[in-house]
Amino acid sequence: MTTTSAPASQPLTQKVSPRVSQSVFDGSRLRVVLLVDVYDGAQQQFLEAYEQLCNQVASVPGHVSDQLCQSIENPSQWLITSEWESAPPFLTWVNSEAHVRMVEPLHSCVRDTRSLRFNVVRETGGPAAHAEAGKRGLQAAPRIGDGVIRHALTFTVKPGSEATVAEILAGYASPEPRVDDTTRLCRTSLFMHGNRVVRAIEVRGDLLAALRHVARQPEVRAVEEAINPYLEQDRDLDNPESARVFFTRAALPAVHHVTAEEEDPAAERHALHYPARPGCGLRLAELLAQQDEAAADDPRSPVLRSTIFQRDDIVVRLIDVRGGLDAGDPVLFLGLPDPGQVAELTTFLDGAAGADTSAPNDGDLRHFLKLARMELVTDRRSPDA
Repeated sequence: MTTTSAPASQPLTQKVSPRVSQSVFDGSRLRVVLLVDVYDGAQQQFLEAYEQLCNQVASVPGHVSDQLCQSIENPSQWLITSEWESAPPFLTWVNSEAHVRMVEPLHSCVRDTRSLRFNVVRETGGPAAHAEAGKRGLQAAPRIGDGVIRHALTFTVKPGSEATVAEILAGYASPEPRVDDTTRLCRTSLFMHGNRVVRAIEVRGDLLAALRHVARQPEVRAVEEAINPYLEQDRDLDNPESARVFFTRAALPAVHHVTAEEEDPAAERHALHYPARPGCGLRLAELLAQQDEAAADDPRSPVLRSTIFQRDDIVVRLIDVRGGLDAGDPVLFLGLPDPGQVAELTTFLDGAAGADTSAPNDGDLRHFLKLARMELVTDRRSPDA
């Protein structure tokens, strides 16, 4: 089997495309900032837990350094900053079960946390530092976005309960879109693929404030309680620790977003689920990002915008398209033109006896597209979104 895929450590392009407003694949260094509010009197316990965590994190691939700072005004406020060679190794670690277990000692002494992640664009220093800037993984240019934050949650339900869960998730009343003076819910799109649920949300303003706002809405809480009996992972929303672990595991971050054209009210929204082979999720997401970036410069492309979500081996691509998926080039809709890469990174071909991976025809690609396509449960836009 051969493939033309490039090593995942290589950046997508040498020049940042103005159409790409978000990407973790450009090779830039990453700065992670964690704001922590510690319970009164638990500062020493927190420090000891951090020191244990710090020793473990030091051996994680891609980790460069970290600092722990305590506020000079409020001893309960702490700041943890860490630097990573790039975003992919950090995301691989922070989305792992090892990370969930590693941070458990912090929970008993922490009231609240807030995580912020930044690519390094510029840094100050002498002439030598400037001369080395191009070699040190600085983001080439600032990205220009549309002010919208994209995030998703995913979880699985018990086999056989899919139709019941879909009915519950489609029937709730939309929550109040206004969170506060600076934050507003824009759009919620919910899809299913087999027994996997994916809820993609778009927010203007503060994502964390929006998620907390939604969780407090009685209509949303009622839906969450109604689907509890059907979840494969048990949870108790009245237990803060149980809820925290569930939503930590459910987080499906956006790793790439590209926009080819301005918003088209007539565009159709679709979601595609890619069955990644074990250990291939990040590489598959990067490959899809490459194809979407290239397609964005083609005025004939029916894909107007694309967001790729990835966690471990879960890869979901949300696309807004001109026309339906049954018309046009299936390569552009699927985003996987190379048969070697399809076979190497996904399980689309598994079970297909005698499948020819050297030259898939249009029918093969349409079949893969059908396998990947998720069922739309509900797609709601907020007024004036």
